[in-house]
Amino acid sequence: MSATTLYTTVDSPLGEVLLAGVESATAPGGVALASLSLPGQKGAAVVQDDWVRAPEAFAGIVGQLRAYFAGTSTGFDIEYAAGGTEFQRRVWAAVDAIPYGVTVTYGQIAARVGASGAGVRAVGTAIGRNPLLVVRPCHRVIGADGALRGYAAGLERKERLLGLEGAPAA
Repeated sequence: MSATTLYTTVDSPLGEVLLAGVESATAPGGVALASLSLPGQKGAAVVQDDWVRAPEAFAGIVGQLRAYFAGTSTGFDIEYAAGGTEFQRRVWAAVDAIPYGVTVTYGQIAARVGASGAGVRAVGTAIGRNPLLVVRPCHRVIGADGALRGYAAGLERKERLLGLEGAPAA
């Protein structure tokens, strides 16, 4: 038997955000975040019939998102639900380590996870499968030429997030 998926939606400057998670005894608020999806996002989560709407379980996460979008917070203290392959988790950990307001290239992430050269494409694929947009800052990863490349929720949203953070973007 799998854990019940809890969810809620919240308005944001990027559109209505869908938050989904699972109960966790160790997470603040009792829910580990499994997904943060934006409207029109490639691979976005979709509410299933057996999911339970539980806005109260996400109150802490929603507060952190609001503070981030208001420019009063530069980070998140959120427990994430386990997911992804071992390689994806390594890539996502490298993405999690990118500081607020800083951009790095796909090649730099590849080097950090020991996948340089041809591994850059695999890194790009792993980043593209990040289920936690905004809170796992894949928007901070840019092309080697400084140009914005791939963002599951659209390049205009990537540019908006980088602008919010005052990060350099081509």
